[in-house]
Amino acid sequence: MADKTAKKSATVAKKAAAKKTVVKKAAAKKTVVKKAAAKKTVAKKSATVAKKAAAPMREAAAKSAPPKLLSGGNPQIAKGYGDAPIQAYIAAMPGWKSAVGSRLDALIERTVPGVAKAVKWNSPMYGVEGQGWFLGIHCFAKYIKVAFFRGKQLKPMPPVDSKSQDTRYLDIREDAPFDEAQFVDWVKQASKLPGERM
Repeated sequence: MADKTAKKSATVAKKAAAKKTVVKKAAAKKTVVKKAAAKKTVAKKSATVAKKAAAPMREAAAKSAPPKLLSGGNPQIAKGYGDAPIQAYIAAMPGWKSAVGSRLDALIERTVPGVAKAVKWNSPMYGVEGQGWFLGIHCFAKYIKVAFFRGKQLKPMPPVDSKSQDTRYLDIREDAPFDEAQFVDWVKQASKLPGERM
């Protein structure tokens, strides 16, 4: 009988020890799960922080990325008023056109002090406040087209006709001579005429 009781006690002790081991293992598993969850949370927080930190870099990269060139090589610049969008357009003009664009901008500014500027319809526009736009520039594959919106009233008229009732064009090509004095005279005349609505 004492033997049976001792065996029973030993079995109960073994079962208790086994139960304790199972409980310990479950607790250890719980700890492992908790640690994994904590790691996941830390990883999520790190990813969020990294994403937030990368956002300004992505924005800066997008701003510094060269503008897309549309068909014919015309830069795609967001609509905007003032000198900054004009300068962005000029900087994005491909090849020789950028230097010519810069020269045209300087001549227009010098001829019409305080000239209003904007980029609309992917084209630099120049005007006089209260009178409207008198001139626009547009890039094509082999030339720069300058549109004088009241060109038919200029003396002499710019050389290229238009389907528009009043507009005349000046096409500037890389290897063709450019009459700067005539251009300045047209700009002066055009700036005194009522222009296209701003």
